[in-house]
Amino acid sequence: MYRRDLLTAEIQKLAQALAKLMGLKHEGKLEEADRGIDELLENDFGIFYTDLLQCSMEDFELFLQQKDFPAEKLDFFSQLLYLKFNTGDVSTANILLAKKLKLIYQMLEIKHHVINMINIGRQKSIEQYLNLNS
Repeated sequence: MYRRDLLTAEIQKLAQALAKLMGLKHEGKLEEADRGIDELLENDFGIFYTDLLQCSMEDFELFLQQKDFPAEKLDFFSQLLYLKFNTGDVSTANILLAKKLKLIYQMLEIKHHVINMINIGRQKSIEQYLNLNS
């Protein structure tokens, strides 16, 4: 029960931070939002955004397996990364991000049995993006 309470508190904290970051992006404060995303990735998920982009798919999958995030936290991880994803950007970094997001959605679906309409829509968007750009 104690572990569940800690997880619930952590998820609530992440949800508040995510809502703030989404608000910043909506307001056009993109640099501030990007800094906030980078800080959350580092502090709450143990990875720098630049390292995430530079690592191979195999290393990223190993990272996810070693961290063994609970489903809720892994879903927040995908939401943070999706804030960085831009369907209009055909850069190598954005393509790498799309591939890593795809892996996270697959892990959520297969390992954690988490399927929701938002993630399904995002997966389709990422699939279309990758089919056009890689």
